[in-house]
Amino acid sequence: MEKFINNKITSLQIFQIIRFGMIFLIGIVFAKSQLTSKEIANYETLIMIAGAVSFFWVSGIIQTFLPLYNNNKSLKNEKNQTPKAIFNLFILITAFSIIVALIVYLSHSFFYNFVKEPSQLNFFDVFIWYILLNNPTFIIEYILLIKNKNKQVIFYGFISYFLQFLFVVVPVLNGFSLFYSILGLIIISILRIIFLIILLVKYSVAQISKQFILEHLKLANPLILSLIISGSAQYIDGFIITHKFSPDKFAIFRYGARELPFVSLLANAFSNAMLIDFKTKNNLQEILKQIKHKSKKLMNILFPVTILLLITSKWFYPLIFNINFTDSYKVFNVYLLLIISRLVFPQTILIGLKKTKIIFTVSMIELIINITLSLILVNYFGITGVAIATFIAFLVEKIILIFLNYFKLKILPKQYIYIPLLIIYSIITLFLYYYTL
Repeated sequence: MEKFINNKITSLQIFQIIRFGMIFLIGIVFAKSQLTSKEIANYETLIMIAGAVSFFWVSGIIQTFLPLYNNNKSLKNEKNQTPKAIFNLFILITAFSIIVALIVYLSHSFFYNFVKEPSQLNFFDVFIWYILLNNPTFIIEYILLIKNKNKQVIFYGFISYFLQFLFVVVPVLNGFSLFYSILGLIIISILRIIFLIILLVKYSVAQISKQFILEHLKLANPLILSLIISGSAQYIDGFIITHKFSPDKFAIFRYGARELPFVSLLANAFSNAMLIDFKTKNNLQEILKQIKHKSKKLMNILFPVTILLLITSKWFYPLIFNINFTDSYKVFNVYLLLIISRLVFPQTILIGLKKTKIIFTVSMIELIINITLSLILVNYFGITGVAIATFIAFLVEKIILIFLNYFKLKILPKQYIYIPLLIIYSIITLFLYYYTL
């Protein structure tokens, strides 16, 4: 166990599991509480907006920082290289957070005009403080990770998200309005900021490097743009649903639009942890072997769980939530299929080798496919059609990236993908999805 939790990959994966688990529990408590579907839709809409305006630049900045941390041109000859890099990461992500919060505040009329009912944006002005304060705290677990504080990553995750769970659900369970749950999110963000400042004092040097920030932005910009394009799909899906359907339908979609708990979390944590190992091209073959070996382990764990959930989701959804969310299982089953593309990691190789411009181009293709199919299939399959479009677009994106790795970098798929196992699991999963329709 000591060896397990001291591994950077597993510690980050456990952190993401804790994060997801606590957020998932909040959804369950809300569904079981006295809150109406419209009130739940209000909370879910605000959370969706916070993610929509932040996920791309937060992920882009962090993912490009990890390979830069030990391998950059700007600070390589300077004393205290890595502490300066950490401080400049904080400066960059804080600046982005301030700018984005200001833009959201000035664009409130856009969001009010887009949703089906204004009640979906109750407490919007207060919620902007959460957007401002929460985004810089996403670097906390990565500071701990690069300093090899793997056990602390897990402890921080448990304490932080357990407190978030309490601050959000206790007001509702005591009959207070959602305003106090939003206030709870702001309070936990302030506590995380305090902890972040403590880490910065301990592990960073307060010196701004214009050269490092520019180098970081040059590498991050294509990835940020690609994440805007590809990662925005889930938020575009949500906006399509809010525009075409009632708040009740939106709540049903949001409660169903969840992948197998932990698939994307474990996959993304694995990918980000592997990025730290990209120091030079000399260790590329070893990294490819690690990706293949460890992704095989993920397949053997996550595909069987996916198969079990495909078979049982129709029955457990109304039990876990309530009868109003029964139809959410149909959306959930489609999102379970995303495991086929999630457990393949061509993008990790491209980011690690700093080939971020390629990812941007592919993301453009994925977004076009996603939006086009969503607008078409929503008319035939309702809210489930939007989920089907997401599955197809994600799959096409990964296939293109695999081909680019082969033709541009001469890296064979079999070098980092356990192909026979992936094919067998994919066929079984697709068959069971069709069988459970």
